[in-house]
Amino acid sequence: MSKWFVISLFLYFPEDKTEYIPAAVTSLVFLIGAVLTMRFIIKISKKEAQKAKEHEQAIMKQMNDTKENG
Repeated sequence: MSKWFVISLFLYFPEDKTEYIPAAVTSLVFLIGAVLTMRFIIKISKKEAQKAKEHEQAIMKQMNDTKENG
């Protein structure tokens, strides 16, 4: 019996369903923010990968040039 009382302290289902609106808006705002942040990170990651690839190609070209001259 006391177990049910302890569990019921953490559960609250309001009769007035308009109390869910602020929670839904907050969740939506954070969800949109998370999606935008993820897209931003992916965009930056692709740019960094391209820079790394270009840098690697430059190093390989430099190594081939020194190998041919040496």
